[in-house]
Amino acid sequence: MRITELFDKGEFVISAEVGPPKGTNIDHLVEEAKTYLTDVTAVNVTDNQSSVMRLGSLATCKVLKDNGMNPIFQMTCRDRNRMALESDLLSAAMFGIDNVLCLTGDHTKLGDHPGAKPVFDLDSVSLLHAIKCLEEGHDIAGNELVGEPPKFAKGAVVSPCSDSVDVQLAKMERKVAAGAEYFQTQAVYEPEKFIEFMEKAKQFGVPVQLGIVIPKSVGMCRYMNANVAGISIPESMFDELKADKEKTKAGITGVEISARIIRECKPYCQGVHIMAMGWESKVPDILKLAGIV
Repeated sequence: MRITELFDKGEFVISAEVGPPKGTNIDHLVEEAKTYLTDVTAVNVTDNQSSVMRLGSLATCKVLKDNGMNPIFQMTCRDRNRMALESDLLSAAMFGIDNVLCLTGDHTKLGDHPGAKPVFDLDSVSLLHAIKCLEEGHDIAGNELVGEPPKFAKGAVVSPCSDSVDVQLAKMERKVAAGAEYFQTQAVYEPEKFIEFMEKAKQFGVPVQLGIVIPKSVGMCRYMNANVAGISIPESMFDELKADKEKTKAGITGVEISARIIRECKPYCQGVHIMAMGWESKVPDILKLAGIV
């Protein structure tokens, strides 16, 4: 099911993210998703996340769909040229996978194959345009498709807590013009910044899912502050994580912080996207504590 249909009905859309393994056995991933993501509308599958080579997003999406889940096919432009991207999109449509999230992708030098040649033939904006072309019955070069054209829910990302808010709004505007129908945000730790951003972004008239990365530890948060673009974690949150080390280690503090952010931001967004990063078992607790299930 295209999640845009749910947005159109006014539903608060919940999604969560899973990362394929560096191998071919995904039994554990599937079982965790079936156990802990039952209240989730759709499951994002990352595409060689952080430029680390893993099992492909498309194959993982197919397995999740076969197991009764609604996958969102993440696509980065780092690894494939426009022909390969379009071909994978047609493959996704053939498998009945109709939710896509378009990303430019991290540079290869940041991952486990730093010598790999980056492609970046398209970026997230031109990938959105390519999907629109396929939906119109032709490829990006103008060649007609055979048979019924595919139809996707076309998603993109935005960083509402970035220091350059005007830049993010401009990027968002370009993505909407290129065909983006919904957005998932970078992780939000400062609700007041998110709310301020959303007041400006509502002009575009597209649904936005609040992005949540569960804060696991002070070290993790320090690393994200220093290395992940668009993330800003206030010092007060570090203090909260330090206050009770056993509670933090057990994940209770991270769950409480995540749920609190969702509660504060819920009136200003149309859904939430949880990036559990190995803590999928915490997702039900977050949703319950946030009051959205």
